[in-house]
Amino acid sequence: MPYRMLKPFAALLGLLAVVTTAPLEMPQTLAEEADALRVMTYNLRYASDTPPNSWAVRLPVAISMLGNTDPDVIGIQEGLYRQVKDLDRMLVGYDWIGTGRNGGSHSEFNPIFFQRERLEPLEFEHFWLSDTPDVVGSTSWGNTNIRIVTWVRFRDRQSGREFYAINTHLDHQIPDAREKSAQLILKRIAKLDQSLPMILLGDFNALADSSNVYEILVADNRFSDTWHTEDRRGDTFATFHGYQPVKNGRRIDWILTRGPMRTLSNEVVTFSQKGQYPSDHFPVMADVLLTDPLHE
Repeated sequence: MPYRMLKPFAALLGLLAVVTTAPLEMPQTLAEEADALRVMTYNLRYASDTPPNSWAVRLPVAISMLGNTDPDVIGIQEGLYRQVKDLDRMLVGYDWIGTGRNGGSHSEFNPIFFQRERLEPLEFEHFWLSDTPDVVGSTSWGNTNIRIVTWVRFRDRQSGREFYAINTHLDHQIPDAREKSAQLILKRIAKLDQSLPMILLGDFNALADSSNVYEILVADNRFSDTWHTEDRRGDTFATFHGYQPVKNGRRIDWILTRGPMRTLSNEVVTFSQKGQYPSDHFPVMADVLLTDPLHE
Protein backbone atom coordinates (compact mmCIF):
# COMPACT_ATOMS: atom_id res chain seq x y z
CA MET A 1 0.00 0.00 0.00
CA PRO A 2 1.53 3.37 -0.99
CA TYR A 3 2.69 5.46 1.96
CA ARG A 4 0.41 8.39 1.26
CA MET A 5 -2.63 6.12 1.32
CA LEU A 6 -1.88 5.13 4.90
CA LYS A 7 -3.20 8.24 6.63
CA PRO A 8 -6.73 7.92 5.19
CA PHE A 9 -6.56 4.19 5.91
CA ALA A 10 -5.59 4.86 9.51
CA ALA A 11 -8.47 7.31 9.86
CA LEU A 12 -10.86 4.66 8.52
CA LEU A 13 -9.61 2.13 11.06
CA GLY A 14 -10.10 4.67 13.82
CA LEU A 15 -13.71 5.20 12.71
CA LEU A 16 -14.34 1.46 12.66
CA ALA A 17 -12.96 1.19 16.18
CA VAL A 18 -15.53 3.70 17.36
CA VAL A 19 -18.53 1.94 15.85
CA THR A 20 -17.55 -1.62 16.82
CA THR A 21 -17.79 -3.06 20.31
CA ALA A 22 -14.13 -4.21 20.41
CA PRO A 23 -11.24 -1.87 19.56
CA LEU A 24 -9.69 -2.54 16.14
CA GLU A 25 -5.93 -2.10 16.29
CA MET A 26 -3.99 -1.10 13.20
CA PRO A 27 -1.18 -3.55 12.37
CA GLN A 28 2.17 -2.36 13.68
CA THR A 29 3.74 -1.94 10.26
CA LEU A 30 0.85 0.25 9.07
CA ALA A 31 0.95 2.31 12.26
CA GLU A 32 4.68 2.88 11.84
CA GLU A 33 4.38 3.92 8.21
CA ALA A 34 1.50 6.26 9.01
CA ASP A 35 3.75 8.03 11.55
CA ALA A 36 6.80 8.07 9.29
CA LEU A 37 8.36 11.27 8.01
CA ARG A 38 9.19 11.44 4.34
CA VAL A 39 12.40 13.42 3.81
CA MET A 40 14.11 14.36 0.56
CA THR A 41 17.38 15.88 -0.58
CA TYR A 42 17.07 17.60 -3.95
CA ASN A 43 19.69 19.55 -5.89
CA LEU A 44 17.40 21.82 -7.88
CA ARG A 45 20.01 22.99 -10.41
CA TYR A 46 20.27 26.75 -10.53
CA ALA A 47 17.93 28.64 -12.86
CA SER A 48 19.08 28.93 -16.44
CA ASP A 49 17.24 30.26 -19.47
CA THR A 50 19.30 28.10 -21.83
CA PRO A 51 17.32 25.39 -23.65
CA PRO A 52 16.58 22.53 -23.60
CA ASN A 53 16.71 22.41 -19.76
CA SER A 54 15.71 25.92 -18.82
CA TRP A 55 14.10 26.55 -15.45
CA ALA A 56 10.83 27.51 -17.15
CA VAL A 57 10.70 24.04 -18.71
CA ARG A 58 11.85 22.20 -15.59
CA LEU A 59 9.66 23.99 -13.04
CA PRO A 60 6.35 22.23 -13.84
CA VAL A 61 8.16 18.88 -13.91
CA ALA A 62 9.68 19.63 -10.50
CA ILE A 63 6.25 20.54 -9.10
CA SER A 64 4.76 17.31 -10.49
CA MET A 65 7.61 15.27 -8.98
CA LEU A 66 7.17 16.85 -5.56
CA GLY A 67 3.42 16.44 -5.76
CA ASN A 68 3.81 12.75 -6.57
CA THR A 69 6.30 12.05 -3.78
CA ASP A 70 4.75 14.40 -1.19
CA PRO A 71 7.75 14.79 1.16
CA ASP A 72 7.32 16.29 4.62
CA VAL A 73 10.82 17.82 4.54
CA ILE A 74 12.81 18.86 1.45
CA GLY A 75 16.44 19.93 1.68
CA ILE A 76 17.05 21.87 -1.54
CA GLN A 77 20.45 22.82 -2.90
CA GLU A 78 21.51 25.28 -5.59
CA GLY A 79 18.24 27.16 -5.92
CA LEU A 80 18.34 30.86 -6.64
CA TYR A 81 15.93 33.16 -4.84
CA ARG A 82 13.55 33.30 -7.79
CA GLN A 83 13.45 29.49 -7.86
CA VAL A 84 12.73 29.36 -4.15
CA LYS A 85 9.91 31.86 -4.66
CA ASP A 86 8.53 29.79 -7.54
CA LEU A 87 8.42 26.70 -5.35
CA ASP A 88 6.89 28.68 -2.50
CA ARG A 89 4.18 29.95 -4.83
CA MET A 90 3.37 26.59 -6.42
CA LEU A 91 3.81 24.04 -3.62
CA VAL A 92 0.56 23.92 -1.66
CA GLY A 93 0.91 23.54 2.09
CA TYR A 94 4.64 24.20 2.40
CA ASP A 95 6.71 26.86 4.14
CA TRP A 96 10.47 27.27 3.95
CA ILE A 97 13.47 28.55 5.88
CA GLY A 98 16.74 29.64 4.28
CA THR A 99 19.04 32.44 3.19
CA GLY A 100 21.32 33.13 0.24
CA ARG A 101 24.89 31.98 0.64
CA ASN A 102 26.00 35.59 0.02
CA GLY A 103 23.41 36.74 2.57
CA GLY A 104 19.80 37.80 2.16
CA SER A 105 18.42 36.96 -1.27
CA HIS A 106 21.83 36.81 -2.95
CA SER A 107 23.25 33.78 -4.78
CA GLU A 108 22.23 30.17 -4.17
CA PHE A 109 20.17 28.87 -1.24
CA ASN A 110 20.09 25.66 0.79
CA PRO A 111 16.52 26.16 2.02
CA ILE A 112 14.50 23.62 3.95
CA PHE A 113 10.90 23.30 2.79
CA PHE A 114 8.42 21.61 5.12
CA GLN A 115 4.74 20.77 5.32
CA ARG A 116 3.33 23.36 7.68
CA GLU A 117 0.40 21.27 8.94
CA ARG A 118 2.71 18.41 9.94
CA LEU A 119 5.76 20.28 11.25
CA GLU A 120 6.33 23.27 13.51
CA PRO A 121 9.74 24.98 13.30
CA LEU A 122 11.06 25.76 16.80
CA GLU A 123 14.44 27.29 15.96
CA PHE A 124 16.83 27.56 13.02
CA GLU A 125 20.28 28.77 12.07
CA HIS A 126 22.61 29.20 9.12
CA PHE A 127 26.38 28.90 9.18
CA TRP A 128 29.06 29.13 6.53
CA LEU A 129 31.54 26.38 5.74
CA SER A 130 34.73 28.23 6.56
CA ASP A 131 37.06 29.01 9.44
CA THR A 132 34.66 31.83 10.35
CA PRO A 133 31.29 30.05 10.11
CA ASP A 134 29.29 32.93 11.57
CA VAL A 135 30.58 35.41 8.97
CA VAL A 136 28.14 35.76 6.07
CA GLY A 137 29.69 34.84 2.73
CA SER A 138 32.97 33.56 4.19
CA THR A 139 35.29 30.99 2.59
CA SER A 140 38.63 29.60 3.77
CA TRP A 141 39.77 26.40 2.07
CA GLY A 142 40.45 27.33 -1.55
CA ASN A 143 36.89 26.98 -2.80
CA THR A 144 35.63 29.78 -4.99
CA ASN A 145 31.95 28.99 -4.35
CA ILE A 146 30.61 29.99 -0.95
CA ARG A 147 29.06 27.06 0.90
CA ILE A 148 26.45 27.14 3.65
CA VAL A 149 24.46 24.98 6.07
CA THR A 150 20.84 25.54 7.10
CA TRP A 151 19.37 23.66 10.06
CA VAL A 152 15.90 23.69 11.61
CA ARG A 153 14.63 22.14 14.81
CA PHE A 154 11.13 20.83 14.20
CA ARG A 155 8.31 19.49 16.31
CA ASP A 156 6.22 16.84 14.61
CA ARG A 157 2.64 17.91 15.34
CA GLN A 158 1.47 14.34 14.72
CA SER A 159 3.71 12.54 17.22
CA GLY A 160 4.89 15.42 19.42
CA ARG A 161 8.51 14.38 18.87
CA GLU A 162 11.24 16.83 17.92
CA PHE A 163 14.13 16.47 15.49
CA TYR A 164 16.71 18.45 13.53
CA ALA A 165 16.84 18.73 9.74
CA ILE A 166 20.25 19.86 8.47
CA ASN A 167 20.83 20.75 4.82
CA THR A 168 24.09 21.46 2.99
CA HIS A 169 25.91 21.48 -0.36
CA LEU A 170 29.65 20.78 -0.27
CA ASP A 171 32.21 22.13 -2.72
CA HIS A 172 32.47 20.46 -6.11
CA GLN A 173 36.15 21.20 -6.80
CA ILE A 174 38.36 21.09 -3.69
CA PRO A 175 38.57 17.78 -1.75
CA ASP A 176 40.17 19.50 1.24
CA ALA A 177 37.25 21.96 1.40
CA ARG A 178 34.75 19.09 1.41
CA GLU A 179 36.58 17.25 4.18
CA LYS A 180 36.96 20.32 6.37
CA SER A 181 33.31 21.15 5.74
CA ALA A 182 32.29 17.70 6.98
CA GLN A 183 34.43 18.15 10.09
CA LEU A 184 32.91 21.57 10.74
CA ILE A 185 29.38 20.21 10.38
CA LEU A 186 30.13 17.60 13.05
CA LYS A 187 31.64 20.26 15.30
CA ARG A 188 28.69 22.62 14.96
CA ILE A 189 25.94 20.06 15.41
CA ALA A 190 27.67 18.85 18.56
CA LYS A 191 26.30 22.06 20.11
CA LEU A 192 22.73 20.98 19.41
CA ASP A 193 20.55 18.84 21.66
CA GLN A 194 22.14 15.41 21.27
CA SER A 195 19.09 13.60 22.61
CA LEU A 196 17.11 14.51 19.47
CA PRO A 197 17.20 12.73 16.11
CA MET A 198 19.16 14.47 13.35
CA ILE A 199 18.65 14.17 9.59
CA LEU A 200 21.51 15.41 7.42
CA LEU A 201 20.48 16.14 3.83
CA GLY A 202 22.77 17.24 1.08
CA ASP A 203 24.65 17.17 -2.17
CA PHE A 204 28.04 16.17 -0.81
CA ASN A 205 29.88 16.09 -4.16
CA ALA A 206 31.62 12.97 -2.86
CA LEU A 207 30.96 9.30 -3.39
CA ALA A 208 28.99 7.42 -0.79
CA ASP A 209 30.82 4.44 0.74
CA SER A 210 34.22 5.31 -0.70
CA SER A 211 35.22 8.93 0.00
CA ASN A 212 36.94 10.66 2.90
CA VAL A 213 33.89 12.90 3.38
CA TYR A 214 31.65 9.86 3.75
CA GLU A 215 34.08 8.26 6.18
CA ILE A 216 34.25 11.44 8.29
CA LEU A 217 30.48 11.58 8.60
CA VAL A 218 29.59 7.91 9.08
CA ALA A 219 32.63 6.44 10.91
CA ASP A 220 32.16 5.44 14.56
CA ASN A 221 28.37 5.66 14.17
CA ARG A 222 28.43 9.42 13.81
CA PHE A 223 25.68 9.11 11.19
CA SER A 224 23.96 6.24 9.41
CA ASP A 225 23.27 6.17 5.68
CA THR A 226 19.57 5.65 5.01
CA TRP A 227 20.50 3.93 1.74
CA HIS A 228 21.58 0.87 3.70
CA THR A 229 18.08 -0.21 4.63
CA GLU A 230 16.32 -3.45 3.91
CA ASP A 231 13.59 -1.67 1.94
CA ARG A 232 15.62 0.03 -0.77
CA ARG A 233 13.41 0.87 -3.71
CA GLY A 234 15.16 0.56 -7.05
CA ASP A 235 18.81 0.15 -7.99
CA THR A 236 21.80 2.26 -7.02
CA PHE A 237 21.34 4.94 -9.65
CA ALA A 238 23.86 7.71 -10.22
CA THR A 239 22.27 10.68 -8.47
CA PHE A 240 24.02 13.17 -10.78
CA HIS A 241 22.92 12.37 -14.33
CA GLY A 242 23.38 15.58 -16.31
CA TYR A 243 19.98 15.15 -18.02
CA GLN A 244 21.09 11.82 -19.48
CA PRO A 245 19.14 8.53 -19.31
CA VAL A 246 18.96 6.71 -16.00
CA LYS A 247 21.98 4.52 -15.32
CA ASN A 248 23.51 2.70 -12.39
CA GLY A 249 26.30 4.57 -10.67
CA ARG A 250 27.51 6.21 -7.50
CA ARG A 251 25.62 8.43 -5.12
CA ILE A 252 26.80 11.95 -4.31
CA ASP A 253 23.43 13.00 -2.83
CA TRP A 254 22.71 11.33 0.52
CA ILE A 255 20.39 11.30 3.49
CA LEU A 256 22.16 10.51 6.77
CA THR A 257 20.58 10.08 10.21
CA ARG A 258 21.66 9.80 13.82
CA GLY A 259 19.88 9.33 17.12
CA PRO A 260 16.55 7.69 17.92
CA MET A 261 15.05 6.98 14.51
CA ARG A 262 14.73 4.10 12.10
CA THR A 263 14.80 4.10 8.30
CA LEU A 264 11.81 2.38 6.71
CA SER A 265 12.75 2.89 3.05
CA ASN A 266 15.03 4.77 0.68
CA GLU A 267 14.74 5.59 -3.00
CA VAL A 268 16.48 7.50 -5.78
CA VAL A 269 13.61 9.31 -7.50
CA THR A 270 14.02 9.01 -11.29
CA PHE A 271 10.87 10.98 -12.16
CA SER A 272 10.54 12.57 -15.60
CA GLN A 273 7.78 13.83 -17.88
CA LYS A 274 8.01 13.37 -21.66
CA GLY A 275 11.74 12.88 -21.36
CA GLN A 276 12.30 16.03 -19.25
CA TYR A 277 13.96 15.68 -15.87
CA PRO A 278 13.30 18.28 -13.17
CA SER A 279 17.05 18.70 -12.52
CA ASP A 280 20.45 17.33 -13.46
CA HIS A 281 20.36 15.45 -10.11
CA PHE A 282 17.91 12.80 -9.03
CA PRO A 283 16.35 13.53 -5.65
CA VAL A 284 16.92 10.98 -2.90
CA MET A 285 14.00 10.21 -0.58
CA ALA A 286 13.67 8.26 2.66
CA ASP A 287 10.85 7.39 5.02
CA VAL A 288 12.10 7.55 8.61
CA LEU A 289 10.41 6.83 11.91
CA LEU A 290 11.23 8.88 14.99
CA THR A 291 11.45 6.48 17.92
CA ASP A 292 11.64 6.45 21.69
CA PRO A 293 15.33 6.59 22.74
CA LEU A 294 14.66 3.81 25.28
CA HIS A 295 13.68 1.48 22.48
CA GLU A 296 16.26 2.50 19.91
